[in-house]
Order: sequence, then C-alpha cells, then structure tokens
Amino acid sequence: MNKLKIEKEYIGISKTLRLPENMVDTVQALANLKNISFNKAIITLVGFALENLDDDDKTQISNNAKYLLTSNSANL
Repeated sequence: MNKLKIEKEYIGISKTLRLPENMVDTVQALANLKNISFNKAIITLVGFALENLDDDDKTQISNNAKYLLTSNSANL
C-alpha cells in the first residue's frame, strides 16, 4: 500500500474549491494532526491521488495534455 508523505515546499496558483463540509472537517483534522495548513493538506492529498490514478486514466490525461499543447502552440 502506498503511504502519504507530506512535502515541505511548493509553488502554485490560487484556485477556489467547494468541498463537502464533512470532507473539510476531515482534512482539517488531518492538518491539525500533522501541524500543517489546510491548504498544504489538500495539496498533499490531491498529489497523492494523482500519482495513484488508474493507468487508463493516466494515459487519457497524458493524451489530452499532448493534444492541448499541440493545439495551443498552433495558435501562437
């Protein structure tokens, strides 16, 4: 089983999320337990989820990203 690791640093952009209240409570409890910010807990959890995606989903995301990159560069 994969283990969740809390990383120290990151850089990012601002994004607004609407989360169910029970999820917010659970993430806040984890953040408190690990003595990290709520934001850092969300970043870590999302990162973990993305790294552990189903292989088919990873392939589809990769293919979509390649398409977006090539279609955007054609418009430049």
